Amino acid sequence: MKCPKCQNMDTKVIDSRVVDNGWSIRRRRECEFCENRFTTFERKGTTELLVVKKNGEKQLYDRDKLKRALMLAFAKRKIENEEIESMINNLESEWTTDRTEIPSKEIGDDVLKALKNVDLVAYIRFASVYKSFDSLEDFQAFVK
Repeated sequence: MKCPKCQNMDTKVIDSRVVDNGWSIRRRRECEFCENRFTTFERKGTTELLVVKKNGEKQLYDRDKLKRALMLAFAKRKIENEEIESMINNLESEWTTDRTEIPSKEIGDDVLKALKNVDLVAYIRFASVYKSFDSLEDFQAFVK
């Protein structure tokens, strides 16, 4: 792991801890050249998952893209980052079981189901983008 301060490749692990309910490992590292300390996180990669878009195009699953969408849905709501990470971890675990492709519609539907159980405002916000609401009537129909 490259030191973020001096770019030296010789670093050592000082401490490791399991975080995020066992989904990640947090490592404290120290550069052997400048003695700078920094933190890294390791998690299982999901880069083998392909998302099939509505038009048939395929692209690699992007965890950060999903996290950004959820952060927008939860803007100014009381939720911890760990809860969002946990939600994503659970969804990814479900999606990566015995398959390498997933339709984007299934991702959106699964995220909506998860949000409905956590925060109804975030649920409506996410749905408004995912379902492309154009008017107040679209919102009202969805809420009913």
